[in-house]
Amino acid sequence: QVQLVESGGGLVQAGGSLRLSCVASGSIFSINPMGWYRQAPGKQRELVAVKTSAGSTNYADSVKGRFTISRDSAKNTVYLQMNSLKPEDTAVYYCNAVSRQGPLATWNVYWGQGTQVTVSS
Repeated sequence: QVQLVESGGGLVQAGGSLRLSCVASGSIFSINPMGWYRQAPGKQRELVAVKTSAGSTNYADSVKGRFTISRDSAKNTVYLQMNSLKPEDTAVYYCNAVSRQGPLATWNVYWGQGTQVTVSS
C-alpha cells in the first residue's frame, strides 16, 4: 500500500500564489508518473499536471504558463507551484501516483485525500 499526503492548500486572492506538496510513503519500488488532479464543485475530476520519472511533463491547457510541477524522486515527493491564480482554479486538488512494489509487480493507482484551494476574486 501507498499513502499520499498533501499539504499547502488554502485561501488566496486572485493573482496570488500557492505551493502544494505531496509525499508518498509505504511499500514503494517506483512511481511513474506522479502528479495533480483537481475537482471543482459539480465538475469531473481533471488532470492539472503530471511528471514522469524521466522528467516529462503534461499540463492542462488552462494552467500552462501559470503552474509548474516539480518532483523529488528520492523523497517520493511532488510539488505544484501555482502562480497567477484565478477564481476558476478553485477546487479540491488531489495528488496522484502510479506505483509498484517491485520490478515485476503490477502498477497501481493511488490518490491523496485532497486539499482545498480557494481563489477569491
